[in-house]
Amino acid sequence: MNTAADIRHATAADAAALAEFARRCFTDTYATVNDPKDMALHLERTFGADIQAREIADPDGACLLAVVAGSIVGYTVIRAGARHPVVEGAPACEVKRFYVDHAWHGRGLAPALMLAARAEASARGAATLWLTAWQENPRALGFYKKMGFRDVGVATFLLGRSEQTDRVLALSLESA
Repeated sequence: MNTAADIRHATAADAAALAEFARRCFTDTYATVNDPKDMALHLERTFGADIQAREIADPDGACLLAVVAGSIVGYTVIRAGARHPVVEGAPACEVKRFYVDHAWHGRGLAPALMLAARAEASARGAATLWLTAWQENPRALGFYKKMGFRDVGVATFLLGRSEQTDRVLALSLESA
């Protein structure tokens, strides 16, 4: 089995496959610890093919896919110019989404994908890369810390109708 993924920019033709992958990854990660109605509402609002197509086409963003043998195994969406009140260092890019298929955890794909996101943000002139991660997801929080992000505050995330607390994490691209 090939363990090296190609990381590339998504195209409009990727929207349906990305929507399916995104729904599956989000469900795999959060379904067991959230209300099914809230999960269904969030998935409907966030991961349709039309929504992914708009994100792929957004000139202020970038969607990077990790692909193995024609299948998506990870992705990230960044958004240039996005700001959060507790994040210092302008201009900034937000990592809006970052997911790797569970079968690929621990195989080096996530660091490679994050390095690609950092390079994309730097190419767009960002001085800071930031993201939010659910405070109840220690694996994600540990990964981001390992990648050099530091905790700078909190944010509220609405999953369906459930208000949850996220940690806001930031990375200076000038010192990274």
